[in-house]
Amino acid sequence: MRAILIALRKRQAAQWWCSTHSAVESGKVERTVLDTLLDTLRYRWNTLSQGQKIFISGFGVLVLIGLVTILGSGNSRYTNPAWLLATAAILLLALPVHEFAHAFTAVQLGDPTPRYQGRYTLNPLRHLDPIGALLIVLVGFGWAKPVQWNPRNIDIDRRWGAILVAAAGPASNLVLAVLSLVVWRLLGETGFLAAFLLFFTNINVLLFVFNLIPIPPLDGSHILFALLPDSYRQVQFFLMQYGMLLMFVVILLAPRLILGPTEAIMSLLIRFVGG
Repeated sequence: MRAILIALRKRQAAQWWCSTHSAVESGKVERTVLDTLLDTLRYRWNTLSQGQKIFISGFGVLVLIGLVTILGSGNSRYTNPAWLLATAAILLLALPVHEFAHAFTAVQLGDPTPRYQGRYTLNPLRHLDPIGALLIVLVGFGWAKPVQWNPRNIDIDRRWGAILVAAAGPASNLVLAVLSLVVWRLLGETGFLAAFLLFFTNINVLLFVFNLIPIPPLDGSHILFALLPDSYRQVQFFLMQYGMLLMFVVILLAPRLILGPTEAIMSLLIRFVGG
């Protein structure tokens, strides 16, 4: 009997050692995987350009602000079905129309590049940018994939062509805003549909104002660069180098530069349609 008890104790001790050893080895494996992942992230971060680091940092801050807004607001727009529907309409209609306006203008001026690249369409999948779409959901404004075009292919002066192509996108948002307000005025100014139309109008006006900011990579910068005389090319180089940083500074520290004109244009449009 004593021999049996000794054998059982040895077996239990062996099992305990094996389980402890396995746990230690598992912890080592987990730490090794984590260390490898952190090393990879550090390496990739160090290979990024300054502009890419600024973009990622600014985007992270905007996402954090959006999440705090969502989680901290009891009466949030994110629980408003009219606002959610308007945001979906922006992603599936307004942004494709915006980018198609760029493509259409370039093609009409003689450049087939947007058509060859599949951008001469209203298909949202051809135009949506995941990061820009996420920002629209979180903070109310963002962007789609930029339409590429070649100014050497157009039939008019390149500067005028750049102005027309760049202005076509924001102009399409303003047109959608006016049409939405007209429908809002005709169908009535109360109820779910009215709220949806007002949200849709407001976001379109916001996109109109935002995209006309003369900071790269926004449409307003292309208009500014086309108007600048050659002697001011240093201004263009400066904005192209620090444009992303300046854009996030405006969004985070001076949002009234965007919201102020948006509210003023909304008031003018509502008076224009007789609201």
